[in-house]
Amino acid sequence: MPDRDKVAYWNDAVSRTLVPMTVAPRGDGPFDGRITTDSLGYLQVSTMEADAKRVSRTPALIARSSEALVAVGVQISGTATFVQDGRRAELGEGDLVLYDTNRPYSFDYPQRFATHVFQLPRRTLGMPDSDIRQVTGSTIGIEDGFGAMLLPFLATLASSSADGYPPAVANRLAGNVVDLFATLVAERAHPGGTGAGAQSHLIRRVRDFINRNLGDPDLSPERIAQAHHISVRYLHRLFEGEGTTVGQLVRQRRLEECGRELARRGRTAPTVSAVAQRWGFVNPAHFSRSFRAAYGVSPREWRDLRTAHGSERQGADLPPFSG
Repeated sequence: MPDRDKVAYWNDAVSRTLVPMTVAPRGDGPFDGRITTDSLGYLQVSTMEADAKRVSRTPALIARSSEALVAVGVQISGTATFVQDGRRAELGEGDLVLYDTNRPYSFDYPQRFATHVFQLPRRTLGMPDSDIRQVTGSTIGIEDGFGAMLLPFLATLASSSADGYPPAVANRLAGNVVDLFATLVAERAHPGGTGAGAQSHLIRRVRDFINRNLGDPDLSPERIAQAHHISVRYLHRLFEGEGTTVGQLVRQRRLEECGRELARRGRTAPTVSAVAQRWGFVNPAHFSRSFRAAYGVSPREWRDLRTAHGSERQGADLPPFSG
């Protein structure tokens, strides 16, 4: 890019790859930056290297975003100052910071830097907003016990390509990341791990287990309860306040993943029955009826509409789930 166009181009590239934000270089010379991104199930993994700059996420920019995300930044090189919710985090090499893209924040990088950014839908954490707010804007260093364990895993994940993973495997890996992030939040927000905090953490673990095992046609409340060493009755009681049942949640998540896979554009599109089986639906006719009941169109109509008129990213936006 010509020097005069680099800042505007970079601003647009970063906003499209991550979330809409304003980028202001800290220097008068030509700006240089590089960003790569990949998806692992519903987890987006990006690596950014650039010259000194300041990044701001304002309420006006937040209003342009369709989904609330939780992100974790891992400082690879250089330093950064992060501000959110009135807290200020100073990041050095190997430090982590968790933040919520649905609330204003800023990053200040005083020199050239490199960072990994992991983004996932906030709903996947299954945690109240108050818990997340207690953790945002706090530095998690390599000397921290949990940070020392988490950093090597995230670094390996960021350096590996997601192309070689089938969708079900990629989704399980994303579920592992969700579990780690949720554990991090629970540990910081509820150090004792008792009472309502412990129950919330168990619900989160159940949701993560469901996400990692959607492709198993035998996934059932009985198996889920057994895996968590609780009774089926207690499992159903846990979800009484969640606005859904365990069975409904499994069906909803399977339909969502089927819809996303059917919307992907590519040279060889999988058959509807292959997608259904991959995400745990044994009977293709039952899958088609369930899909139409939830989204108002058949799986084939959904695929034809999305691949003909929208990009893969747009195609992943499912209509409201109707139960």
